[in-house]
Amino acid sequence: MTSPIAHFNGKLMPLERISISPLDRGFIFGDGVYEVIPVYGGVALRAREHFERLQRSMDEIRLKNPHSVAEWIALTQELLGHHPGNQSVYVQVTRGAPQKRDHVMPKDLAPTVFMMCSALSSPTKEQVENGVACVTAPDFRWEKCHIKSTSLLGNVLARQISADAGATETILIRDGMLTEASASNVFMVKAGAVAAPPRDNLILLGITYDLLVRLADEGAVRLEIRPVTEAELRSADEIWLTSSTKEVLAVTTLDGKPVGAGKPGPVFHRMHALYQEHKAKARAARPIAA
Repeated sequence: MTSPIAHFNGKLMPLERISISPLDRGFIFGDGVYEVIPVYGGVALRAREHFERLQRSMDEIRLKNPHSVAEWIALTQELLGHHPGNQSVYVQVTRGAPQKRDHVMPKDLAPTVFMMCSALSSPTKEQVENGVACVTAPDFRWEKCHIKSTSLLGNVLARQISADAGATETILIRDGMLTEASASNVFMVKAGAVAAPPRDNLILLGITYDLLVRLADEGAVRLEIRPVTEAELRSADEIWLTSSTKEVLAVTTLDGKPVGAGKPGPVFHRMHALYQEHKAKARAARPIAA
């Protein structure tokens, strides 16, 4: 079978031919940042917003961006020329490969840039219609969760909790307050009003999170950004997961107990429809959707 084409340090080449130095700081320290961009029929959804967030992550770890947003979008288009259909574009930039292992950030080091595509795994019809199961756990991660860092061991351990329980996600609680899930943002609904945790350092501000805030405003859905207590979460009428790959997905059981009526609720159905309409409009508008 032919190896898929990937991008590595300015070149397109078969994925199997790409190799990095064992001294690369991404390998040694997890010293890098990344993005995952959903692609529907060749249209990269909200690519500009993803690369703007990549810039923010780079700024946070003092890593110079090797490309402008326009250049990143051009690289994405070039890579997608080898990967038709619905794809997930993974973009990673590490600080590069110095001559020795040292915690101190080396100066003037060329970053390592890697991009690849894989088949987009969107929610199934059954998941959309019936919702998914989640569990909760304490949020034991660090306090810079707003950086989309490749240092993901905390998220990996959190996700494994739900995998071991046969659930889709682990929803995290810190000091009695909802933060996010291991690889998703979390929204809740009570009495028709949607609430989402604040945009602070304890969550990764999702591109889909921001999109839902905008769609809620345009679609006359009441949405508040505010602290959400664990008690509120457990008594919610609806709970949603959101991410670039999960889109908007209803949680219908939490820690083995039904959420609300135990099925996707009316506000979820409204928001899911608004999201699908946005996807359709973006796809019809231009190759790289805003």
